[in-house]
Parts: sequence; C-alpha cells; structure tokens
Amino acid sequence: MRSLVTGATGFLGKQLVVKLSKLGHEVTALGRNSSIGEQLVTDNVHFIARDLRDRSGIIADLQGQDYVFHCGALSSPWGKDRDFHEINFLGTRNVIQGCQIHHIKRLIHVSTSAVYCNYHDRLNILENTPLPIPVNAYASSKQLAELEVSKAHQSGVPTIAIRPRGIFGPGDTAILPRLMRANRRGGIPLIDRGKACIDITYVDNVIDALLLCQTAPETLLGRIFNITNGEPITVANLLTQLFAKLEEPCRLRPISLRTANWTASLMESIANTILLGREPILTRYTVGLLAYSQTLDITAATHELGYQPRVSIDNGLDIFARWYQTNNRDRYVP
Repeated sequence: MRSLVTGATGFLGKQLVVKLSKLGHEVTALGRNSSIGEQLVTDNVHFIARDLRDRSGIIADLQGQDYVFHCGALSSPWGKDRDFHEINFLGTRNVIQGCQIHHIKRLIHVSTSAVYCNYHDRLNILENTPLPIPVNAYASSKQLAELEVSKAHQSGVPTIAIRPRGIFGPGDTAILPRLMRANRRGGIPLIDRGKACIDITYVDNVIDALLLCQTAPETLLGRIFNITNGEPITVANLLTQLFAKLEEPCRLRPISLRTANWTASLMESIANTILLGREPILTRYTVGLLAYSQTLDITAATHELGYQPRVSIDNGLDIFARWYQTNNRDRYVP
C-alpha cells in the first residue's frame, strides 16, 4: 500500500509518517524541512523536499500513490496573508489536481476547527453548522481549502476530511510551547478567570482518526468529521495541569477581555512596524482562543467512523511533559 503524506516534517505529519511506516505502508513523505525529513527515511519511507506551492512537483510526486494524507499547511496565529493563501488554499488545489491526474484511491484532508471561530462562545458545534466569516487569513485559507476539497469530491475525487481541535503532544511546536513561552516571559493572560471551555486533542488520537478515514466505507466519502478528545476543559484547568506536570510555576495574569484585545492590537501594530513582522507574544486570535468557549460535537466521528480517543488529556499532558523535560535544553530552571 503506497501512501503519501504532505506536511511530513510538521508536528502531525511527521508522526503520521512514522505510524504508517510501522503499519507496513510504502510512504512518500513531502515537507519543506530537509533536516527533519532525512531523519524520517527508512527502508519504506522516501522523503522529498517539497513546498506545496510547487504545482508541477506536487503533481509528479503523486504519481503511483494509492492514498494521500494532506496534512501540510501553514498553521499559525500570525503570518502574511499571501503565505496563508498560497500554501493552504493554492497548495491544496495543487494536491487535488495531482489526485485527479493520477486517480488516487482516496484523499484524506486535514482541516481545522478554526473555521468555526467567530469570537463568541460556541458549544457542541456540529459539522453541518454554517461557517462564519473567517476571523483571520489562516481561517479564511482553510475554509477555501475545504471548498476545494468539496468541489473535488463532486467532480469524482474520493475525499474525506477531519477538523481536529487543538492538537498537542510530543513534538508540538505551536500550542503548548507558545503558552510556555508566554508564561516564562511574564505570564499568561487569564481572561474572565479562565472560564472558557475548550477542546484539545492528543496527537495519537488524531492519527487514529486519519487511519479510520483511510478505511472508512465509501458511503462516508465527501464528509467532514470533528475530531477532539471529547473532554472539554476550562482554560484555567488546562494551564494549571500543564505547568504542574512540567514542574514550573504557573504565572497567570488576570485581565479583562477589553484590555487583552487592546494589548494584542498594540503588540500586533508593533510587530508589523518595529519588529518587521515578527510574531508578537499576544495576538487578537490568541485572545479569542483563550477568551471564548469552543467545543465540538464528535458524535458523527464516534458513531460513523468508529473513532474513540485512546489517550486522555491527563495522560497526554503527562507524556508531553516527560518528552519536553527530556528533549529540551531550554527547560525552565528556577
């Protein structure tokens, strides 16, 4: 069985490549980071340094593949609008064209719960809930990518997609590390006492969902499934648990939503001018993630895909903390 993974040098893609290899797949791993990519190479893993914007290269890479796991994306609360559009939207279009030309058996697409964000509390969101106007370039590019995948299915490409929420675990370079950096630099803004209720998802559970998508019955093609741990947790509880397991002090800074938004706007302005585009410590999008409740209904995934989260949030945080303390030289020193 030949499987191609885009975004193979990213957090999710890298671990998916390892899992597929262990299952005996002949894996082609595409990614931009050659140093990470070369570490993935085994007897049945072939790495190709590839940018999703390279249309002809992407199309050529898909020749002879059976399944395509499209994990590649620019996923960040900060970045250039053009980069989000070209990588997430046009890059997905390039992958789809390769699937069409080479008659891929199935395209498994990784979207995001960011498409649901509207800076309001939202609980138990269903997949068929109308999507709001995107709050930033990242959400916009991922909405457009979803539309491309939907159009591809309607034109005959076998597709299935997931919307995971807050992926974390060993190798995470985004969610938990960002919180840790903010904590060390002076504290994490605790908006409305951290009462916002959110979902997060351990990375191995997301990989389980992707493998289920690969083998799902054809009646589920064209569908999109919410994926979470199914354990809604408040922001305050998540932060308390995380830093307790890391054995670091948890520096929470109570702040009003109004002040948080004002501070984030100021930091973004400084980042765009004085800091020449470098990501600020706090963005308006990050404020939204910390301030508003967002949980997803995973009934469809559990009942139709057969998805069951194997690793709990508590166990996942334990695993992350042990990994971080073992592998990071910049770990906290009191």
